[in-house]
Amino acid sequence: MSDETGPRDPAPVPIPPRRGGFDGAYAGTPAWDIGRPQSALLELAEGGALSGRVLDAGCGTGEHALMAARLGHEATGIDAAPRAIAIAQGKARDRGLTARFLVGDALRLADLDERFDTVLDCGLFHVFDDDVRAQYVDSLLAALPPGGHIYLLCFSDRQPGDWGPRRVSEHEIRSSFRDGWQVDAIEASTMDTNNMGGVLAWRVTIRRI
Repeated sequence: MSDETGPRDPAPVPIPPRRGGFDGAYAGTPAWDIGRPQSALLELAEGGALSGRVLDAGCGTGEHALMAARLGHEATGIDAAPRAIAIAQGKARDRGLTARFLVGDALRLADLDERFDTVLDCGLFHVFDDDVRAQYVDSLLAALPPGGHIYLLCFSDRQPGDWGPRRVSEHEIRSSFRDGWQVDAIEASTMDTNNMGGVLAWRVTIRRI
């Protein structure tokens, strides 16, 4: 990001082509880009759940990183879609908020050589298949020290139908965050979209141990 809105960015993290495909979605307005934080995560943030340095993994156009910045946190967003990052940077400038946005790969957070106290994941975990999901969890281990927290909002297997992203079960969440993690809460919640209203989701609190 420019010097007007935060510190100099490190070199971008290389992005495998298979995850660059979301960039085209931001030529318009994708269903998940609602122009504000998800209510389920905003409730946690305004209740004091966030601490220290905050990373928004798969940040899209940056609403959750900007939410953290507005609440006084050092906030970073990372996403594989350059269009989304450009939009997020513009929002930060327009709102007068200091937040850093990086084009990069959430599966290679170790390349940032940084640690964060809180990670927010809104709609990223559920896009990965089993093998890539394991890589993602390993990547998070490199970015979050013991005692840090992840707040995750993902599609739930309670949602009927077979459209949209893969539905995620409680068992899958607990199985994924097993070694090195403590799943403190899995709560029934909703995820807002700009074309279908709210869909059924899980709001998950995970602690690094």
